[in-house]
Amino acid sequence: MTRATITQAQPTRYSRILAVGGVRGEQVVTNDDVAGPIDSSDEWIRQRTGIVTRRRAGDDVDVLDLAEGAARIVLERAGLTGADVDTVIVATSTHQHQTPSAAAIVADRVGANPAAAYDVSAACAGYTYAIAQADALVRSGAAQHVLVIGAEKMSGFVDPTDRTISFLLGDGAGAALVGPSDTPGIGPTVWGSDGSKHTAIRQTHAWDAIKDDPSLGYPTLRQDGPTVFKWASFQMAPVAAKALAEAGVSADQIQAFVPHQANMRIIDQMIKQLGLPETVAIGRDIADTGNTSAASIPLAMDRLVAEGQVASGDLALQIGFGAGLVFAAQVVVIP
Repeated sequence: MTRATITQAQPTRYSRILAVGGVRGEQVVTNDDVAGPIDSSDEWIRQRTGIVTRRRAGDDVDVLDLAEGAARIVLERAGLTGADVDTVIVATSTHQHQTPSAAAIVADRVGANPAAAYDVSAACAGYTYAIAQADALVRSGAAQHVLVIGAEKMSGFVDPTDRTISFLLGDGAGAALVGPSDTPGIGPTVWGSDGSKHTAIRQTHAWDAIKDDPSLGYPTLRQDGPTVFKWASFQMAPVAAKALAEAGVSADQIQAFVPHQANMRIIDQMIKQLGLPETVAIGRDIADTGNTSAASIPLAMDRLVAEGQVASGDLALQIGFGAGLVFAAQVVVIP
């Protein structure tokens, strides 16, 4: 008997980001608003983080709402509808339900059914992880158009009295539409993890701990600031440099650097470590948006585009890094 031969998806050579867009929480929260409970000041927060204000969403807005808002913007900019999307990936750590995924619900809301849909849990590196997957899906022929969304409502995990991370956090969603391209648009991803430092950024306790001790209350976030600062400032620059090398470009050949918006001091240290020339536009959305975790890179890139600091076709180095610890970097062509 002759065995049948299966048909495999036909690959395409290149992929690229077709459009970016995003939304931020509507509430503007100043440093003075958060300084009191942590016995701090506007000056201290600015000096340590570079944050002046952060954007947060109201109680009636959740991760799904933010993700949907960003998705609708990016679809309109790409000139497509939900029906043109065959895969939806949502990078988030703050969706309030373990299941179903945020991606499946957002896909339905924007008319993308029956698109494949799933969430990625890679904290502040979630967006760059998802871009890596979208690139692979498109180039393998498994998908034509992939909607990537980084969406977070970080304020839902804030302890107002916590001095380690809560005062940094903001809410928002950034999205990108990835599709086929005639020319290279997404460079190789350099990614990885270091689980030996998993306690550096963490929840205060597991969800099931509340069953045994209800007094624990809702879990919030904590971080070991010095450990995270040292790791991000000095170990992530070589990752970013490797992404440049893998893409076949040098620091003076890119037009933008869009790192995760963790802390302005970390961003400045990475710029120094990479030796970026002054001509490179830098994503500094953290100053008035705060740290929005998986949403921060697309929001920062969207802002650079909107402000005219970069143009379509420019090259941008982007890197995400965060809890896990996890990281991912790639060079992309700006839509």
